[in-house]
Amino acid sequence: MTRPRPEPVQVVKQRRDAALSALVHGVPYIRFLGIEFDRRGDELTAIMPFDEKLIGNPMLPALHGGATAAFLEVTAIIGLGWSMLWEEMENGKLDPLAVDAQHLPRLPKTIDFTVDYLRSGLPRDAYARARVNRSGRRYASVHVEGWQDNRNRLFAQATGHFLMPPPRNG
Repeated sequence: MTRPRPEPVQVVKQRRDAALSALVHGVPYIRFLGIEFDRRGDELTAIMPFDEKLIGNPMLPALHGGATAAFLEVTAIIGLGWSMLWEEMENGKLDPLAVDAQHLPRLPKTIDFTVDYLRSGLPRDAYARARVNRSGRRYASVHVEGWQDNRNRLFAQATGHFLMPPPRNG
């Protein structure tokens, strides 16, 4: 009895990237802010490229606090949504090709989100990573860290609690 040959790694990566792209591009506000996601295995890094519209105080200049908070919240929600999708893909419960604009999974809803502004966001690209502290059937807790030039020198961090969507049928 022979086992079927595994798919080439490039094909698996392309399907996972397509699933992530569909998840991210399903939220218009993410496109408005210009946020992108870099995937390495199951780890996501959010990137918010600098844009003049993100400046809140032109005298410094510094990123607007609302843009910073939105960036961290989007990172938390997509990070949490991706961890749910990743688990379904790895367990064979979801075909990555099934994640498209018409069949997007429901994203978690924010219960509360607390941002700590540690220093002014400079007029340059920003990066963030989310860490899911707890994810259950109904509730999740996520911590997000944002930095610019140095990963060890955060400019903002946040903690959020989210209501998980009901499981998908099928």
